[in-house]
Amino acid sequence: MAIILGIESSCDETSASICIDGEIKSNIIAGQAVHAKYGGVVPELASRAHQQNIIPTVDQAIREAKVHKNEIDAVAFTRGPGLLGSLLVGTSFAKSFALARNIPLIDVNHMQAHILAHFIEDPKPSFPFLCLTVSGGHTQIVLVKDYFEMELLGETLDDAAGEAFDKTAKILQLPYPGGPLVDKYAQEGNPDAFSLPEPQIADLNFSFSGLKTAILYLVQKHEKENPDFLQENLKDVCASVQARIVSILLNKVKKAAKQTGIKDIAIAGGVSANSGLRSALLAMGDRYKWNVFIPKFEYCTDNAAMIAIAGYHKYLKQDFVGQEVAPLARLHL
Repeated sequence: MAIILGIESSCDETSASICIDGEIKSNIIAGQAVHAKYGGVVPELASRAHQQNIIPTVDQAIREAKVHKNEIDAVAFTRGPGLLGSLLVGTSFAKSFALARNIPLIDVNHMQAHILAHFIEDPKPSFPFLCLTVSGGHTQIVLVKDYFEMELLGETLDDAAGEAFDKTAKILQLPYPGGPLVDKYAQEGNPDAFSLPEPQIADLNFSFSGLKTAILYLVQKHEKENPDFLQENLKDVCASVQARIVSILLNKVKKAAKQTGIKDIAIAGGVSANSGLRSALLAMGDRYKWNVFIPKFEYCTDNAAMIAIAGYHKYLKQDFVGQEVAPLARLHL
């Protein structure tokens, strides 16, 4: 039997999870409300909040899983990518816990963990599969050949899809975090109300900077004519923006599926919680006879269950790191 403690601290969620023989027994997430008044994550405040949250979060995860700390066989932690100060808190705790207990230490790539969240519950995709990984900092199409053999087929050349949602929310004067609010209002709006451009980017890469500019110009133009434009058209603007971001993402997925001939298609990362993306992918899956895999909401955003499941598969391979390991703000797939 293998009991893995997973720790995630890459941005503004402190999370701890216990995985026993590939089964998640607890997944505790402590958020950070402190960033709301600043309209975005403040790195220094994030790392301080992680310091406050890490011990009670780990303690709760262990208690909920009904195990004793002395039974834990290994500690898996997010090494990167992410905010360096935040990563340092999780890494330092993991190293200390492993050293005190004399158990192995397992480093996990945050983006790989998002993809491996698909192996927490059934149904699970079969290798090889394609995964669209979309978050606040990343937008990637990944060919997943095995648990830790992944090939990057395409990525964003500038902004990530999650950033496009959050920046749109700022333009629309919505409070932070704005992405989920754009999704909420979009569900009641008309996606064809406003025309927005689709960038013509080569191969399987993405770009969202031009779209953000187009949204800003659209709002400025209409507000000149009508100061109440946003108030009167908020739902339609959100629906139009969401529809365009989703079409940019899924047109590239369709292209990747055609190029590779792969029928198992998955999404992962924070933006995979977006209702418009989830429903559009399911509809596209029906049309093209794909097997579509979408994680539960709790495994879309940053969480330690995905770190623990990745750690479990690394544990099976005896893939450990030493106490000299250091977090990396940038870490390639």
